[in-house]
Amino acid sequence: MVRTIIASVTLWCAVVVAHAGDEPRWAQLTDEQRQVLAPLSAEWDTLRPWQREKMLDIARDYPRMSGEQQQRVQKRLSDWSRLTPYEREGARKQYQQFRSLPPEKQEELRRKWREYSKLSEAERRKLRDAPPAPAPEDDLGN
Repeated sequence: MVRTIIASVTLWCAVVVAHAGDEPRWAQLTDEQRQVLAPLSAEWDTLRPWQREKMLDIARDYPRMSGEQQQRVQKRLSDWSRLTPYEREGARKQYQQFRSLPPEKQEELRRKWREYSKLSEAERRKLRDAPPAPAPEDDLGN
């Protein structure tokens, strides 16, 4: 029993070590990949393998994107690279919460965001500074 456990752990460690170098380091990326992923250059070698994979997928698809999509990708990568780890974790949690909503609620939030995005900076500031609207009462009158 103990030998089986030791053998399993040894095999698992060998697999982990063998695959640890599979993810390319920044210097191993192509010029095209480095150009697309430039906002992440300082932290690339510290990203988790799944994060690198996701970014490499974006770089792979980038040439087929419209100019508008490419600009959006560049802005998002740049914005993301400026976030602290704490802010990134908060963003991930918010995204997961959004994805767990029913599709109708997601669309409603997208619609509200589009409306908000069309406002002038002065109108946005006014909304941000306004006191929050009271929460709607539930069916029990609470």
